[in-house]
Amino acid sequence: MSSSLTDRRPVVGAKSKQRTRIANGTDLLPGVDGRSPMVRRRRELLAQFIADMGGDPSEAKITIAKRATALIVWCESAESKAVNGEELDIATFTTAANTLRRYLADIGLERHARNITPPSLRDYAATNYGGGTK
Repeated sequence: MSSSLTDRRPVVGAKSKQRTRIANGTDLLPGVDGRSPMVRRRRELLAQFIADMGGDPSEAKITIAKRATALIVWCESAESKAVNGEELDIATFTTAANTLRRYLADIGLERHARNITPPSLRDYAATNYGGGTK
């Protein structure tokens, strides 16, 4: 039997038990204690970004948002060190801040409202019961 790409079933998505801990939202990063203040801050930021994007962003936007959260936490840490008298490498900080700005522009700087309009009874019945009202 010959096997070709057209003979294979399409990949729809793995069941939640087959997905990685990162994909199912259990972990933010592999091998990192999720209880640390920096990881908790990143998780807070990511949740807010997802809410700002309407609650259902694409995986690509989530990936960009994750990179943005890393830069935000890094910038906040650098700012804290600078305020406490440590030297701040302004070139590195500026590069990070500019990269962060571009990431935020990519995912959208403005908030998007979620659609909370309930469906009509006919649409609800069609979606949940496979038919409409008679």
